Amino acid sequence: MFLGLFRHNLDDKDRLTVPVRFRELLDGGAYVTLGFDCNLMVLTEAAFASLSKSITQMSITDPNSRDLRRLMFANTTRVEVDKAGRVLMPKYLRDLVNIGNEVVLVGQLDYFEIWSPEEWEKQMTKIQDTAANAQRYQALNLFTRAE
Repeated sequence: MFLGLFRHNLDDKDRLTVPVRFRELLDGGAYVTLGFDCNLMVLTEAAFASLSKSITQMSITDPNSRDLRRLMFANTTRVEVDKAGRVLMPKYLRDLVNIGNEVVLVGQLDYFEIWSPEEWEKQMTKIQDTAANAQRYQALNLFTRAE
């Protein structure tokens, strides 16, 4: 599982050193794609296959479905983890979300996100608003135990 938050820098060849606990889950390579919140998402082969299946089962006659396909598939690239635990971060994807040399990696259970520090700070401000959270999450029916 991808859990936790890490701050890293890209090296001079635009490679990102993946945290060891994340690296173990990417031994078959990964997919880097544009996220939904001015960030990138890094998915395992299985997670990308599951997401792709969900998207391709949507009707192409639906304009929202076509937009989602364009968002995901035009902005996705496959990456390999090298022997030193690094992945090459495509410049065109980094440019789309204003990621420079410093990044924040955020675990999301079955994938992880890559953020610029500035965008991550905006997210933290948003998700730490307790009054807004009470309204935002009340209808989600969250439980800490299986029923």
